[in-house]
Amino acid sequence: MNTRPRELNLNDGLADYAVVDAVSRGRHYPEPPPSYRSEFQRDRDRVIHAAAFRRLEYKTQVFVNHEGDLFRTRLTHSIEVAQIARSIARALRLNEDLTEAISLAHDLGHTPFGHAGQDALNECMRDYGGFEHNLQSLRVVDELEEKYADFPGLNLSFETREGILKHCSPKNAAELGEVGARFLNKQQPSLEAQLTNLADEIAYNSHDVDDGLRAELISIEQLREVPLFNQQYEEVRSRYPELSQRRVIHEVVRRLINCQVVDLVQTSMAELARHAPPDLEAVRRRAGPLIAFSDDMRERNLELKRFLRNELYRHYRVHRMSVKALRVIRDLFNAFFADPRLLPVEAQHKVFERQRNGGDSGRARAVADYIAGMTDRYAIKEHQRVYNPGELT
Repeated sequence: MNTRPRELNLNDGLADYAVVDAVSRGRHYPEPPPSYRSEFQRDRDRVIHAAAFRRLEYKTQVFVNHEGDLFRTRLTHSIEVAQIARSIARALRLNEDLTEAISLAHDLGHTPFGHAGQDALNECMRDYGGFEHNLQSLRVVDELEEKYADFPGLNLSFETREGILKHCSPKNAAELGEVGARFLNKQQPSLEAQLTNLADEIAYNSHDVDDGLRAELISIEQLREVPLFNQQYEEVRSRYPELSQRRVIHEVVRRLINCQVVDLVQTSMAELARHAPPDLEAVRRRAGPLIAFSDDMRERNLELKRFLRNELYRHYRVHRMSVKALRVIRDLFNAFFADPRLLPVEAQHKVFERQRNGGDSGRARAVADYIAGMTDRYAIKEHQRVYNPGELT
């Protein structure tokens, strides 16, 4: 029985092309409607209560967790993406709750040690289907979380799941059923999914600037060669000549986020007005996205990305950590794949069950699931337990 009060209209003020409960494609396992909240509030709440979400607190964004308390983690990044995405959704009259659910869930499948860990695990899984964190995030919410009596995973709505899956190869898409169909049909996801993808870019580009400066891996002088940064920096310095350097950086990063959000909202409003999609299905049938930066902002954004790739992500100190991450992930995978009895008993059972159903590929996938779920510090500790003779347990 639906106990949602008649007077509680959770979709007031949303655009005709926004996602609402009434047009949702539903859940894999049907459930009664939630009381006093929307379907997408339910999704958001399930993500927040997931074990995988809590573990994001100790997973790397760029800097390994123990390198400093003030650097971003996957958890703080996800919260920052949700804040930016909700602001954009509200301005465009889209579904904020769905936007937040996608934002908070989009990194649930990330390995320890950030992209270095993902690359390492993908190398280990090369002969067994590979590893990609978007697909792993979907596996987490569809299969790996174990919280509910009636179904595996979190049983999230289709719309949240499609937003989690930002990109996918045709081969993998063909195996995912309805949620993978848009990659084969060259169609678009909801506008809420489109804007969350760009909010993710805004968050990590801007905040990696902040963390890179804090770690002294990049400098203000270097960043002033990047037009998007330099414009904000000169405005701040001109208006606040006596401001301390730390506060200058905070103000510049704040403005970096704001100018990108404003451009995205204004450009997307213009695109929506020009194409006037009558409903959600018209959005899906389009060959290209409707949520976008202006051409000028897109180019400025790419310049910032190139700078961060060359000067921060390839910095020798970051590279050293990447090499260590590769060694830890590779060693753990090889050890656990060769002898699953090294794993905790519950993890052993999952490996042997997957092997019975899928052979070596199933065995490898279960080992990858276990490693991907680790935090940075747990992976380091497990490596010590397995390889250090002084660590007996």
